[in-house]
Amino acid sequence: MAINQELLDILACPQCKGEIHLNDAEDGLICEACRLVYEIRDDIPIMLIEEAKPLNP
Repeated sequence: MAINQELLDILACPQCKGEIHLNDAEDGLICEACRLVYEIRDDIPIMLIEEAKPLNP
């Protein structure tokens, strides 16, 4: 089951409050401004700054 588009529309980066988008593999949400990836586990986005991973260049 994929992330619901309505949920994606209301989610924002918890660090900068900017826009996020689904990555190509659909297993994470990317904030381009902060260069962070928020993992999606069991169809639940983990929107914790301390658990975010740096976006690869």
